[in-house]
Amino acid sequence: MRYILSIILFYTALFGATVHSDKWNSGETLLTFFEKNSIPQKLYYDLDGRTKELTDEIVAGVRYYELKDENGSIEQLLIPINEELQIHVFKKRGKYQLELIPTIYQEHLRSFVLKIKKSPYQDLIEKTKNKRLAKEFILAFKNSINFKSAIQKGDRLAIIYKQKMRLGKIFGSPIIEAAMIETNGIPHYVFNFNGRYYDEKGRGVEKFLLTKPLKHIRITSRFTLRRYHPILHIYRAHLGVDFGARRGIPIMAAGDGRVIFVGRKHGYGNVIIIRHNSVYKTLYAHMSKFRRGIRVGKYVKQGQVIGYVGCTGLCTGPHLHFGVYKNSRAIDPLKVMKIAKIRLYGKKRKEFLKLAKKYKKEIQNIISLSKKPIKYEDFPLLISLNSGGER
Repeated sequence: MRYILSIILFYTALFGATVHSDKWNSGETLLTFFEKNSIPQKLYYDLDGRTKELTDEIVAGVRYYELKDENGSIEQLLIPINEELQIHVFKKRGKYQLELIPTIYQEHLRSFVLKIKKSPYQDLIEKTKNKRLAKEFILAFKNSINFKSAIQKGDRLAIIYKQKMRLGKIFGSPIIEAAMIETNGIPHYVFNFNGRYYDEKGRGVEKFLLTKPLKHIRITSRFTLRRYHPILHIYRAHLGVDFGARRGIPIMAAGDGRVIFVGRKHGYGNVIIIRHNSVYKTLYAHMSKFRRGIRVGKYVKQGQVIGYVGCTGLCTGPHLHFGVYKNSRAIDPLKVMKIAKIRLYGKKRKEFLKLAKKYKKEIQNIISLSKKPIKYEDFPLLISLNSGGER
């Protein structure tokens, strides 16, 4: 309960003049932040290896909060690592301490329908002021709808989605549960099932799939956003998949893309990051060395060797830590690798069809509501779900 009390105290202090909010700078690390703010770097070096890895996951542009005393010294600090966990730095008996705690947020389920006036992307931004939602909607239909030629003025779109809110502001990426768009009055649907989009018949509509970064994969640690350790009584996370392999085994690019980082990150050791498109990035960590010629800006093909398995950074044995990011949000790599099924069968298909039927009915209901003289601000479904820190 201690973290809950500290957060309550922190939020109460938000009404004072000593709380500061800012965005995390590009290239900033927890160590450089500590140095600039006179926080002992020993606080970082005393962390265990997994926690040090996680501090490398702080995303540039994420909003953090700090509570300062009258002398400008930091009393408390909250830095989100991802949408589920945050770093909490605080003073106890005059000494700084650090812990990982759940990110506190409220999650809302929203739905609305609108008529297209300019384009789906522009109209969505004008109505919701949420660029990430507009981007996710386009991604969901990208491979099934031609947005340039098929969409007509007056066609409708509808969305049911979840959105996290933190301190009254949009936080993190929206999750579209179901969506519909018309082309010449004909509706087309997509539904989210286990993190991937499918059409009404249970066929995958996302064509972006990654291949294995190693010829033979042996999973030694799976992806998890947040897990409470029942013995250590601390929160852990693992924002990728670890593949065990011998030192020196070639590592291959999981997809076509451009290299945007080659270098060292404290917990992850030798790292390469590849941007595949405007949505997806992959990260390859703990490499023993990079392949000659791999540099920032270089375009690589799927299956091309980019480096070799090692144990640089913080690790207990040679392996590859493989991370996948969708709109800068860490997701489970196994859901976008080619071993993932792109069409549903059997029990999974039955589960999907039941879910799709439910959401299709809800979309038809909100379309019916939209035909009544109700303002946009009045009719979107807004249901508060569980808070992120109370799961």
